[in-house]
Amino acid sequence: MKLTGRRESSNVDDRRKSGGAKASLGIGSIVVIALMTWLSGGDFSSFIGQVAQSGALGGLTGQQTESYTPTAEEESLAKFSSQILASTEDVWTAEFKKMGKTYKAPKLVLFHGSVNSGCGGATASSGPFYCSADQSVYVDLSFFTTMKKQLGAGGDFAYAYVIAHEVGHHVQYLLGDLDKAHNRMARMSEAEANKVSVQIELQADFYAGFWGYHENASYGSLEDGDIDEAINTASVIGDDYLQKKAKGYTVPESFNHGTSAQRQRWLKKGLKNGRFSDGDTFSVSYENL
Repeated sequence: MKLTGRRESSNVDDRRKSGGAKASLGIGSIVVIALMTWLSGGDFSSFIGQVAQSGALGGLTGQQTESYTPTAEEESLAKFSSQILASTEDVWTAEFKKMGKTYKAPKLVLFHGSVNSGCGGATASSGPFYCSADQSVYVDLSFFTTMKKQLGAGGDFAYAYVIAHEVGHHVQYLLGDLDKAHNRMARMSEAEANKVSVQIELQADFYAGFWGYHENASYGSLEDGDIDEAINTASVIGDDYLQKKAKGYTVPESFNHGTSAQRQRWLKKGLKNGRFSDGDTFSVSYENL
C-alpha cells in the first residue's frame, strides 16, 4: 500500500512501553484455541467465555510488569496501523454522514503481552479483538508476524484487512446490529446461534472490503498484489480450512465465522463497488451466504 505522507490517527492508546503484564493464564492449553478464534473472525468475547468456562483463565491476577522496547519493525507497524485507522475514520465518517448519522471512531489500543480491556483481561495469544464495552480495537502487533509465519498470510493489505475487520465490528455496534444479533443468539440453540455469528463475521469482512474500495478510490493506495494478500488471508481463516488443518476434517454445524469461500466472497463484494447496501448479511438466508 502507498501511504507516504498520510495522516496518523489521534485515537491511538499505545500501552506497549508501559510494560506488559505476566498473567496467570494457562497459555499452553489455550494458545491454539485463541489463535483459531481470532483467525476465524476475532470474536473476543466468545473466546473469553469459552476459556473462562474451561477454567483455563485465572484472570490477570498476581501480575508482574516487565519493561519492553519495541523493535524498529514493530514501530513501523504501529505507524502503519495508525494510518489505517485514520483511513477508516475518514471512510466511515463520510458514510455515516450519508446516512444522517455521526460516526464516533473507535480507539486503537496497542499492547504487548497482555492487556486489560472493558471486556476483561487478554493476552497476545487471543489476537486482535474489538471490545464494544469500551469501543476499542486491541492489537498486539506481534500477531502480524504470527499471521505471516504460521499461515503465510503476510503483506500490508492483509494486515490492513485485519484492522478494518475489527473496525467493521465497531460499525456494527454503532448501528445497533451487533447487540441485536447477540440478543438473538442468546435465545437460540448453539447451532442456530453459530449461523448468526457467521452473519456477523461475514458482514465485518464486507465492511473491510467496503473500506478498501473507498480508500483506494480516494487515494489510489492499492498496489499490485495487495488485494490478493487480503483474499489469501480470508481463505486461510475460514472455519473449514482451519478445522481441516487442525483436525483433518470439518464439523459444519460448529462453523461460527464462515468458510473460506464465504469469507472471500463477502470481502470481494465489499471491494467490488463499495456500495454499503450490498453488505446486509442478515437478510440473506444462511444457505446463500
